Amino acid sequence: MKADTDHSPVHRSGPSKHPAPAGHFAIRLSASPRGARLARRLTSGQLHVWGCLYDSEANRTATLIVAELAANAVLHGRAPGRDFRLRLTLFPGGPALRIEVTDPRPDRRPPAPGALPPPSPDCDSGRGLLLVEALSTHWGTVWSDPYTKTVWCEVALT
Repeated sequence: MKADTDHSPVHRSGPSKHPAPAGHFAIRLSASPRGARLARRLTSGQLHVWGCLYDSEANRTATLIVAELAANAVLHGRAPGRDFRLRLTLFPGGPALRIEVTDPRPDRRPPAPGALPPPSPDCDSGRGLLLVEALSTHWGTVWSDPYTKTVWCEVALT
């Protein structure tokens, strides 16, 4: 597991109208429940370092979104022997946080934003992307190569 926490500009997939990032954090994690749990904890800790305190609503919201996206990467995007990647980019001015979770299953595409089916009342799962859609300012999925897909969203931290 290797974390990258520099402040240099990063490649951003999907629409974004933000200035240069104020902070960047990226890490590869095992595609397991432990990796998903670690993604959630690392997100909360990194946001705290960036000034978004642990007990703030913004920290809890971003951490919940990461938990959902990481769980989806482990459940639906897992390939034997392959990790998933978490990337957090903090933009000044809002501030806004861009969350990206990349997994090795480009063949398993989630529904498009605005096209999520309602969850079945009989199922205990199927609500993760609905939470992402409800809590983020916008979200989407990109395929920048034939080997991975990235589900991303942006969250206002104010």
